[in-house]
Amino acid sequence: MKEITLYTTHCPRCKVLETKMSNAHIKFHEVTNIDEIQKLGIMSVPMLKVDGKIMDFATANAWINKEVKSINEN
Repeated sequence: MKEITLYTTHCPRCKVLETKMSNAHIKFHEVTNIDEIQKLGIMSVPMLKVDGKIMDFATANAWINKEVKSINEN
């Protein structure tokens, strides 16, 4: 099982990723603490970390789409 963390402030773009993952039943952990996010060097959200790899919004969105496609094919 993949370790997935969403760094979010629940902004509109963050909500897009949250909704897509929830609808696809992809389990993830949310980090909403701004101080914790900034300590990691993250200066904009959303960011998605999957098994240690941090992705920006566009990359994360593409990753989620690929996961959803894989789920639907199986």
